[in-house]
Amino acid sequence: MRILTLVRQVMDAQESVRIANNAVELDGRKLVMDTMDEYGVEEALRLRESGLQVDVIAVGIGPARVEDVLRTALAMGADRAIHVETDTALDPIALSAVIAKIAQSETADLILCGGQQSDWDSQGLGAAVAERLGWPQATWTRALKVEANIATGQHDTDDGVESFQVQLPVVITTQQGLNEPRYPTLPNIMKAKRKEIRKDSLDSYAVTPKVKTTGVAAQSRQRLKKIMDGKDASAAAAQLVHSLRNEAQVIQ
Repeated sequence: MRILTLVRQVMDAQESVRIANNAVELDGRKLVMDTMDEYGVEEALRLRESGLQVDVIAVGIGPARVEDVLRTALAMGADRAIHVETDTALDPIALSAVIAKIAQSETADLILCGGQQSDWDSQGLGAAVAERLGWPQATWTRALKVEANIATGQHDTDDGVESFQVQLPVVITTQQGLNEPRYPTLPNIMKAKRKEIRKDSLDSYAVTPKVKTTGVAAQSRQRLKKIMDGKDASAAAAQLVHSLRNEAQVIQ
């Protein structure tokens, strides 16, 4: 059984966003594996530890620095990695074309990817990959088990929790609650340096992005800086409720 687990490199959540030259400034910032993708790597490793004969392949697409998160996936326990190196920004649809070709060439049985990409705020990558391959998809998975080429599990819906059963091959998108990702140990970090990372060029996949980024801006909110006189508690409370209801519109 062969599992592809997709990993993306994003800015650490504790970092503040700054814009320079019409792009998010990344120099000198802490970059990490997208948390949603960590759940996918961890779940692939747990499936292997459950007794399945599994080859876990981490896949990263992006500039040279993406190798850092691939090394993290290898240190967690992935067997090998594929890095499609490119400085071209790829939208989810273009990315899905690359991933689908890798899945076909590797004869993958299962693809795990984050249910939502934190830097795009997009939920479309898993669905686009499944559509290209003609595979079924289970989204926002919170429990997963694989036996005899059948994946069973649970995922979240608007009405609660739904159980599913699907035959491999399949695309599974992951979320918080599926597992608790492990921290790479020092011995495994050293072993990861000797594991294979195959380097591919984007040109070999003949993929052209359809979406072009024309501008970037950091989200900002202007503070009203309204101070309420606390000497009259009842009047201050009434003023606060009025502001929350009519100005901020966060209560009814």
